[in-house]
Amino acid sequence: MTWLSGTTEFPLDHLPYGIFQHGPGDGRVCVAVGNEILDLVACADTGLLDSVDREVLRTPTLNPLIDLGPDAWQALREELLQFVLTASEPSPGLTHDRDSAQLLVPIKAPDYVDFYSSIEHATNLGRMFRPDGEPLLANWRHIPIGYHGRSGTIVASGTPIQRPAGQTKDPTADVPSFGPSKKLDIELELGAVLYRSKKNDPVSVADADQHVFGLVLVNDWSARDIQAWEYQPLGPFLGKSFATTIGPWVVPLTSADRFRVDAPEQSPAPLHYLDSAERRNFDIHLTVALQPSGADCAEVITTTTSALLYWTFAQQIAHMTSNGADLSSGDLIASGTISGTKAEEVGSLIERTENGKFPITVAGHERAFLEDGDTVILEGRLGGPTGPSMGQCIGTISPAASATTTETRNP
Repeated sequence: MTWLSGTTEFPLDHLPYGIFQHGPGDGRVCVAVGNEILDLVACADTGLLDSVDREVLRTPTLNPLIDLGPDAWQALREELLQFVLTASEPSPGLTHDRDSAQLLVPIKAPDYVDFYSSIEHATNLGRMFRPDGEPLLANWRHIPIGYHGRSGTIVASGTPIQRPAGQTKDPTADVPSFGPSKKLDIELELGAVLYRSKKNDPVSVADADQHVFGLVLVNDWSARDIQAWEYQPLGPFLGKSFATTIGPWVVPLTSADRFRVDAPEQSPAPLHYLDSAERRNFDIHLTVALQPSGADCAEVITTTTSALLYWTFAQQIAHMTSNGADLSSGDLIASGTISGTKAEEVGSLIERTENGKFPITVAGHERAFLEDGDTVILEGRLGGPTGPSMGQCIGTISPAASATTTETRNP
C-alpha cells in the first residue's frame, strides 16, 4: 500500500474525522489516512460507502454524522477500515494531500462547557493566589467545576486570535481601566465532542461513553488580567469568551479506547452519582510550542499528559446532566488546563511565569505572556510521543481592534 507507507502520524486504524473544503461552499467529511485525506463523499459516489447517506457526508460540519448515533458511527468505521486495510492505490479523486487541504472547524457546537479538571493546575493557581491558605477551594475535590462558555467563539485551527479588550484593575489604582489585555495566555486542553441525550434524562457515569463521539485538541485562550477583575462572584466572562481554538481532527472514541489508563485515585470518594468502580482517562501526550514574533522557529515549552486528570470526561458528563440539562449533538466539553507538577509540564503561561513575575526565554525572546505576532502550536499523540496524532491546534495573536487600543480610565 504505497499510498500509506512511511508514516505513523495517521496510521490505518486511526482515521480521525475532519471537514475539508472541496470547493466554494462545499464542505465534506473526510478522514486522515497517512499523508492523505480520504474524501468520504467521493467514496460514497463510487459505491465504496453505503452505510451513511451521502448528504450526511456533504456538509460543513460533523454534526449530521454525530446525530446518527453510535450504531451508524460503528457501521461507517467498519466500512472505512475494510477499505483502507485492503485497498491498493486508491482511485483518482478519492484522496487529497493532507498538507495542502483547507480544513474547517469540524463541529458547530450548540453548547460549550469548560471544566477545571487538573488537580495540578488548580493547585498551582491556588498556591499563587492564596499563598497563606489551602490551594484548593473547599468544593474542588467534590464537584467537577465548570463554566458555560460561548460556543459561537469556537474557531478552526489557524484562525488569527485578536487580542481582546476589557476592564482591568491595577492593584495600585483606585478605579478600573478599559483597554487591550496585557496578560493574554494559553490553555492547553483536551475536548470531548458529544452526542445528544434524552430530554431531562441525566446521563450516568456508566453510560457517559455512549454520548461521546470523539476527542479534539482545545486551546481555550485566557485574558488573565480581564479575568482577574471580573470573575468574582459569577466566574469567567469577557476574559474567556473571545476565542476558543479547536483542532481540525476529531479522534473517534473507538480509536482512542485502546489508550485508556486508570485515572488517579480520588479522595474523598465522590458522591454516588459521580462514583464508579472503573475510572479511566485517555493517555494523550500533549505539547505546547511557542514561536515568538520575529523568531525563526517554534520551541516546545510544555510536555504533559491527559492521563493525570482528576475528573474524567464521564464524571463531567454525569455532573452537567445531573440537573436535567440535555446534551445536543456537537456539544463540546473541555478538560480545563492540563498541567503537571513541574515547570515544564504546566499548560499555561500564568503558571510557568508565576503571573508574569519570572519571564521565560523562548527561541531567544523573553515572554511573560503572549505578544502580538506570537504563534502557539498544541499537539497531541495517543499513548506517547510517537503514537497516533491528533494533529495540531494553532493560533497566532493579532493586534487588538483599533477602537480599543487606547487605554481609558474613569475620571
